[in-house]
Amino acid sequence: MIKTLTFRPLSPASVLRKIVITSMLSATVAMSGCSLLSVYKIDLPQGTAITQAQAQKLQVGMNQNQVLYILGSPAIRDTLEPKRWDYIYDYKAGTEGSRKGIADVKNASQHLIIYFDNNGLVNRIEGIESLPAS
Repeated sequence: MIKTLTFRPLSPASVLRKIVITSMLSATVAMSGCSLLSVYKIDLPQGTAITQAQAQKLQVGMNQNQVLYILGSPAIRDTLEPKRWDYIYDYKAGTEGSRKGIADVKNASQHLIIYFDNNGLVNRIEGIESLPAS
């Protein structure tokens, strides 16, 4: 015995529920591109942040241990030029840095170079003017 299918019209409540669900899904997809739902980005400091006040403490004639004590480890100790230490600082503001209005530091614009003689004493210092005052 074969039963025939009968068409039952949808109730207004069922139609309304489908419209609401569809519109909520559409709104969720549309808002996923908004900044309110963006991913948190971390601040990205690279290198050693050095101020002019710290660099002013350096003096010609200091040894390498004294420089390490004042400034910390250099970003670059080149094996081909061991008598030169480079302190480079770059900063890319993430979510928190952008909220605080901290500017990016790009392309190694803060670059301090310290040269040593054969005895490991500071011979010359370059780049103090590229560092921030405080």
